[in-house]
Amino acid sequence: MDVIELRPRLHLLRFPVGQAYLWSDGEELTLIDAGTIGSGRVIAEAVTRLGCAPEDVRRIVLTHFHEDHVGGAGEFAALSGAEVLAHDLDAPFVRGELPGPAPRFEEWELPIHAAAAEHLPAGTPVPPPAVTGLSDGDVLDFGGGARVLHVPGHTDGSIALFLPDEGVLFTGDTVAASPLDGAVMPGVFNLDRPRLLASVRRLAELDAEVACFGHGDAVVGGAAAALRGVAATV
Repeated sequence: MDVIELRPRLHLLRFPVGQAYLWSDGEELTLIDAGTIGSGRVIAEAVTRLGCAPEDVRRIVLTHFHEDHVGGAGEFAALSGAEVLAHDLDAPFVRGELPGPAPRFEEWELPIHAAAAEHLPAGTPVPPPAVTGLSDGDVLDFGGGARVLHVPGHTDGSIALFLPDEGVLFTGDTVAASPLDGAVMPGVFNLDRPRLLASVRRLAELDAEVACFGHGDAVVGGAAAALRGVAATV
């Protein structure tokens, strides 16, 4: 796994499929998303490489329930004792109480999804011991106050996190960057594409300097302009 410093307090953890982020408030860390099945110990090793201990991660915030984002959450929570948080609508799927609804694929997305699925590890994620429910407008105690934004479309309970004091936005899979040229684009493999596009337009209204996506390179500088450019075309 690659560990990439985006800012002194912000690191990207890149897995074979998908990615997660670590935010540092001094001795207290927050993990945003948790990779695929088997990522728990890999995340712990990355935290150690950064000079911290897994127990320094106080919370794991999940942007949605898909397996490439929640697969390692239960594993890492068991190692670190971190609290796991997800939107109320996606929390039952994260807990393993119910199977989550499948995306409604556009025809052009089918071969892309099939290729990505070949790299997903087999098995069922270890559910976290508990999941704290979130809703739109909640403010979490990291990064000077992280605002929870409900951005449905990719899943019903998708969220983004915005740190106004830092100008940092975590979009989950509502927005992505193309693996071909880095172009910022609406997310794919959605449950409801019209709702997703409305969520993209909501994120474009924020004064973000940095945008961290669930897939693709982050935009470090000028993120608001990049998001407005996408919103203008959808």
